[in-house]
Amino acid sequence: MREARGTETLAWITSHTFRKTAATILDEAALSARLVADQLGHSRTSMTQDYYLGRRSVDSQAAVAVDAALRDALSESENRGKTVE
Repeated sequence: MREARGTETLAWITSHTFRKTAATILDEAALSARLVADQLGHSRTSMTQDYYLGRRSVDSQAAVAVDAALRDALSESENRGKTVE
């Protein structure tokens, strides 16, 4: 691994970052947690899910609600002549 990555440009890559990247690629390809766990050599899918797979946003409603609330707070603050900190 060290020889392949070299000592300069890719020196930040470790075996863990490589494993994490591989897990992310497999997850984004919509492979099951079981298949990703098998590729990483994990006997428990919970280990793979807890440490290697990110949570996906299932619906944009949460982002829309937060955005609306922040916009409302900013608008109210501007109307009162205050800034939001």
